[in-house]
Amino acid sequence: MIALNRYNKFKLKSNGLSATKQSCKLESSSLLTTKQSQGKIFVISGPSGSGKTTLLSSLIQDKKIGKILKKSCSITTRPKRSQEREGKEYFFVSAAEFKRLLKAKKILEWTRYLGYYYGTPKEALERQLKGAKNVGLCLDLKGARALKKMYPENTVTIFVLPPSLGTLKERIQNRCRHTNQQEIEQRLLLARKELQAAGAFDYCILNQKLSVALKELKNIFWQESSI
Repeated sequence: MIALNRYNKFKLKSNGLSATKQSCKLESSSLLTTKQSQGKIFVISGPSGSGKTTLLSSLIQDKKIGKILKKSCSITTRPKRSQEREGKEYFFVSAAEFKRLLKAKKILEWTRYLGYYYGTPKEALERQLKGAKNVGLCLDLKGARALKKMYPENTVTIFVLPPSLGTLKERIQNRCRHTNQQEIEQRLLLARKELQAAGAFDYCILNQKLSVALKELKNIFWQESSI
């Protein structure tokens, strides 16, 4: 068994962010547990505008990694868009069906955003894990904590940091040009709270330059993946 102890220290400054390098210690053993022979769950979190979705998509697009890492397909009550396919981008269900699945404990974690429900289906994810397949998800802090608690040996949590709070504000404003200022301020307030939780994640990646951040993410994947 290979156990990895990870340490991350992060400090918020009034004018931005700084991060010290993480240190890792490997301990070896001759046995491989059943849980470790299963697939791994890679949960990527970060504030709006951090680039977490782009990083996960870019990771899966890598030819080698894409063969052994699949994006988890979430369930949503949001209407299907014209270019979307059932079971590809999402599983589309009614609000009543979502609540039924939630009551039946078939949804691992869920959230409500802009009036619609989003959740991670239990059966699909566990089927992938048991087949020794790695799964990638972009989740909020609550979802990341939930999966880490349910699958502590299989889940790797990764937090994406922006270069600074000022850069994050610019990114959010650029992404939300047609959004009112009040909602932008709410996103920024939420982002500040999320940044305070970065140290609780297994890894943190500073996304100042996408290519560099992606390289770091790939290194984490190869170190932690079930192959």
